[in-house]
Amino acid sequence: MGVMELIKVKNASFHYEKTEVFNDLSLKLNAGQVLCLIGSNGCGKTTLLDCILGIKKLRKGEILINGVNISKLKASQRAREICYVPQFHRGTFPYKVLEIVVMGRAVYTGFFHMPSQKDICIAMEALEMVGMDQYKDKPYTELSGGEVQLVMIARAMAQNASIIIMDEPTSHLDMRHELIVLENIVKLVKDKGKAVIIATHAPNHAFHFENHNIATSVALMRDGGFIDYGKPKDVVNEVNLDKLYKVKTKIVDVEVDNCYTMKQILPLKSS
Repeated sequence: MGVMELIKVKNASFHYEKTEVFNDLSLKLNAGQVLCLIGSNGCGKTTLLDCILGIKKLRKGEILINGVNISKLKASQRAREICYVPQFHRGTFPYKVLEIVVMGRAVYTGFFHMPSQKDICIAMEALEMVGMDQYKDKPYTELSGGEVQLVMIARAMAQNASIIIMDEPTSHLDMRHELIVLENIVKLVKDKGKAVIIATHAPNHAFHFENHNIATSVALMRDGGFIDYGKPKDVVNEVNLDKLYKVKTKIVDVEVDNCYTMKQILPLKSS
């Protein structure tokens, strides 16, 4: 008998009344792995994530979490299995950073209960892991975009779900904070054994994870379907990138400190 996948999407389809968003999609993911969902705006990435999160319901197919259909899980049960890091989050009320991260423990404590000392310790450990512990008493509304993303990752860690879903978590960030977010995803997968699904416009992200010896899959999404699905080295190529983005590219091997090589995509011109 094969190993049961942590998350499995089988022949999934979704459409509104007259608009098909995606059709007959399948994917799978286990602990300690990353899946990069790559495609342009409007291809259906976010809707697929919403279905995996249980926010939207499939028209056909099924989504299994540890072998259980997501439709049979209560919201509280889903929250213990899956957590979400949004593309961008800006708080309205000036909660302290630590308070925001402690909110990730609400699935265990309830929203109207005071967090225990254990919950606070877990939140502090999460802040330390992403390097934001020195900001624990700072109002959340005063953080930069990059700092906000790191706090949201810390909150997801405090939630302690097996699966973390990220919707373009670096899209508004500068180069430094983008790299810090990617480094923290590597930590979550390698050190904590999390399964991560990340929707992104940056195909180089897939190579970043593969370069760190993480079991990485890529689903290239266009017009509501996958044009290719597999390992980055197999599917992130110049032909597929031209199909996906209408951009001519060159994939090169870059030698780093005479120790190892890493793949990178160089955009050349629109096609």
